Amino acid sequence: MPPTDDAVIEFRDVAYRVDQDRGLLHNLNLEVRGGEILVLLGRSGSGKTTTLKLVNRLLDPSAGQVRIEGRPSTEWDLIRLRRRIGYVIQEVGLFPHFTVERNVGLVCSIEGWSPERIRARVEELLALVGLDRQFARRYPRELSGGQRQRVGVARALAADPPILLMDEPFGALDPVTRAELQREFLALQQKLNKTILFVTHDLREALLLGTRVALFEAGRLVGLYTPAEFLRATEPYAAAYLAAFRTEQTSRE
Repeated sequence: MPPTDDAVIEFRDVAYRVDQDRGLLHNLNLEVRGGEILVLLGRSGSGKTTTLKLVNRLLDPSAGQVRIEGRPSTEWDLIRLRRRIGYVIQEVGLFPHFTVERNVGLVCSIEGWSPERIRARVEELLALVGLDRQFARRYPRELSGGQRQRVGVARALAADPPILLMDEPFGALDPVTRAELQREFLALQQKLNKTILFVTHDLREALLLGTRVALFEAGRLVGLYTPAEFLRATEPYAAAYLAAFRTEQTSRE
């Protein structure tokens, strides 16, 4: 299903300051459409992760307004808001003393699901992310990096949230595993049609995964493109990314 024109997440004149002298995000105006993968691209410290954290209220804006499904984020009950948002990070963050089943089913357990329903949901999710049901009994230390990341995605999907936030989810993986998970992620999105904000510093990943790409520099949104538009962009920061990307391509050849 293609993305809709309806905004699920809106940033209206949003700023975030650590203190009066240090701002991490400046005058952000951006909409995330239903069913799209909007990639936030930029260097370290450009404001990508700050933007992500404003959605699930790990941070609140210093100025402006973030709206989720038409309502200001600050008007949502915090628990209810976060139950509508799955969160996947590079470090995965699995509880080491929990089995995979318990990690994936944690939110469902908090929601009061029966053990039988949780077990069935965990099996369904493991199959969805390409893991055999036997993995449910394993502990994080018994998994490879790619397997842990798959479990992290399964956990984020457990309560079927309409929104996913993904912060460099494949950044710590080797190139082969990363490519596999990128392909699987696109196939998964075809089935689930979530609204996704995806943070990366990797232009190749942004162009492969993104419905649109939002380019950040020094806490500001400096460009918003489809992948095809990005490849033709002349804006200086986009051009710098493209030049580095093409140099890397040439060196590989």
